[in-house]
Amino acid sequence: MSAALVARALLSGLTTTEPLGSWSAPGRANLIGEHTDYNDGFVLPFAIDRRTHVALAPRADGVIRVASTFAAEPVQLPLASLTGPFPTDEVPEWAAYPLGVAWALIAASGADAASLTGVDIAIASDVPVGAGLSSSAAIEGATAAALNDTWGLGLDPVALAQVGRTAENDAVGAPTGIMDQMASMLGRADAAIFLDCRSLDATVIDLGFAEAGLELLVIDSGVQHAHSTGGYRERREACDRGAQLMGVAALRDLSAEDLPRARGVMDDVTFRRVRHVVTEDQRVLDTVQTLREQGPAAIGDLLLASHASMRDDFEISVPELDTAVEAAMGAGAIGARMTGGGFGGAAIALVPHDRVETVKDAATAAFAASGFRAPTLFTVTPSEGAGRDA
Repeated sequence: MSAALVARALLSGLTTTEPLGSWSAPGRANLIGEHTDYNDGFVLPFAIDRRTHVALAPRADGVIRVASTFAAEPVQLPLASLTGPFPTDEVPEWAAYPLGVAWALIAASGADAASLTGVDIAIASDVPVGAGLSSSAAIEGATAAALNDTWGLGLDPVALAQVGRTAENDAVGAPTGIMDQMASMLGRADAAIFLDCRSLDATVIDLGFAEAGLELLVIDSGVQHAHSTGGYRERREACDRGAQLMGVAALRDLSAEDLPRARGVMDDVTFRRVRHVVTEDQRVLDTVQTLREQGPAAIGDLLLASHASMRDDFEISVPELDTAVEAAMGAGAIGARMTGGGFGGAAIALVPHDRVETVKDAATAAFAASGFRAPTLFTVTPSEGAGRDA
């Protein structure tokens, strides 16, 4: 059964009230630009054809209730309780994503919570959780789109992306940037979103994978990660420390020419964190230029350089992801890199169509030889962003 039908069935188990509609939002793969978003830098993600679906029905009692295939029991709160600080102690983490969106929407729109329609929301998804494909932004985007329409708030997609980031930062407690939410809201078929995370200017960049005979293969390591815990936060703190030592507002304001001075004013670990962000920003710009001038078959070396930087300077890769990249390249991929926040999740490989099965077999064999559990492998297609389906 599709995730859309699962959400509908889950809603029918909650209420006999007729649904108002169904909405969905995609996960995302980041082609390049990792940990640059919260440093006001550049990213190049695209929405994927794996989506989170929301079915919604109205209530008459001013309560918001959320149910999900992720949890056995629904969670509910009075909408009136979402007008002050988010009630973190009353909400399990999975429910903080959709309820955090409702909370952030009320604040962003200036709506009177007492005047809003109560709702039942059912959530189902086929975006893998913990794979670095932003299942969280898909939940946020689908919920935001549904509530924005239902409550008639009139927020545009960029504002809804900002709502999703607020929910993830302040309700869930994960110190992420805005890349995932922007990709999920603004995605386009066969295109990536070139995003300036400082100005939030977004440009659609044609990818041309199909025309070039290429596919984007996801190699999900099965190693789970959680951005609300230590490693991600430590990396962000190192970046903030590096910017402060260099006297700039954000690492976006540095270039490769500043790195010799940076090496002289900070410890080795902080320097390597800074070097990753500075060089990764430039790799994003170089990838956009290469796609425009030469096409996707020419970006392989940039993907590999990005992975090496995340492995060696930012230290967010894991042996499974390194194995995935090495196996993919040995079997004929044009380029490969880990994607997402790191400490687990997935790698992506850009692969000629006639080599996809060979790369899959090589990755599976390499994982088995290393004693890792078998990876999950699937191709993804750049797809449309969040919206109403029915």
